[in-house]
Amino acid sequence: VQLVESGGGLVQSGGSLTLSCAASGSITNFNAMFWYRQAPGKERELVASLTAGGANYVDSAKGRFTISRDNAKNTLNLRMLSLKPEDTAVYYCAADFVVNVEGATIRSWGQGTQVTVSQ
Repeated sequence: VQLVESGGGLVQSGGSLTLSCAASGSITNFNAMFWYRQAPGKERELVASLTAGGANYVDSAKGRFTISRDNAKNTLNLRMLSLKPEDTAVYYCAADFVVNVEGATIRSWGQGTQVTVSQ
């Protein structure tokens, strides 16, 4: 399954963006979906996750970001409000799908989309 992100760009501090991740197949096959980000010189960070148990966010994203999925469009979205310069990073979507009856999963990754927040 291929994942393709879109929606990144340049925005001023305080602005908003919505990232989308389009899957080549049905996202109902995924049991967990994620948004990660990687800023220059830093390790990749989990920003938000969406599982059967609900949504979870890194502390810095709580109250500002919302992860959601649209099963009809086979997309995973990340709505980002009140953006800050420290949100600048390449954002990646990822998804896990179960490959056997034992519950082993494989994670697919998108290629990333750049988000730049100016002062």
